[in-house]
Amino acid sequence: VQLVESGGGLVQPGSSLRLSCAASGFTIARNDMSWVRQAPGKGPEWISVSISENSVTKYLDSVKGRFTIFKDNTKNTVYLQMTSLKDEDTAVYYCAFGDPPPSAWRHEAEYTFWGQGTQVTVSS
Repeated sequence: VQLVESGGGLVQPGSSLRLSCAASGFTIARNDMSWVRQAPGKGPEWISVSISENSVTKYLDSVKGRFTIFKDNTKNTVYLQMTSLKDEDTAVYYCAFGDPPPSAWRHEAEYTFWGQGTQVTVSS
């Protein structure tokens, strides 16, 4: 199993970025795929999930309406479209999933597979 994130960078507040997570060794269509971020000096924070069973998506309140998670099953890739970025969105962003799935999306310690992360820095 391998997850490889890309698309991070340094942007100004109000900007947009699209993160990608290319998966191999398993099929994303059969798994609930999440994005988790870790800001400097803080613990991991779950921000979004795409649920495989029904394609329902869920978000942390602070990113709802600004971030969108979606999958391209043909490319076995998960994306996170981020708009209206704020300074507080600065973090390393990881895609992750649990096998078995975590008991709750915000139980970050229960995710068993993680990518290496991609840095997003929002600063003027």
